[in-house]
Amino acid sequence: MGIRIPKITENTNKGTCMEIEEMKMKYPSGFELAVHMTKEEMEHHIRLMAALKMFELGKVSSGKAAEFAGMSRVEFLETCGRYHVSVFNYPAEEIEQELKKDLEVVRKMSSQ
Repeated sequence: MGIRIPKITENTNKGTCMEIEEMKMKYPSGFELAVHMTKEEMEHHIRLMAALKMFELGKVSSGKAAEFAGMSRVEFLETCGRYHVSVFNYPAEEIEQELKKDLEVVRKMSSQ
């Protein structure tokens, strides 16, 4: 039998309730001092960095990443800009195909 992690119901910033789970993380003693943050600031920062990276890698949507980071989707997308994380997660080939399609539409419109 495995360890059971209780689910907690918490109010979100949208006024709805969601079930959350808690995760513990080990880190060197005094690490928060090395990064000049309180434990609370460090926890928030780690959650934000994890959300940004998971979104950047295409593992989660911007909505799920925002939820994980504890902010609205709009705030998360603005934060992506501050951390130079592209909000457009398309492979290069897909972008090229889309641009070709768009250029073709523009050409057709301009020839009419």
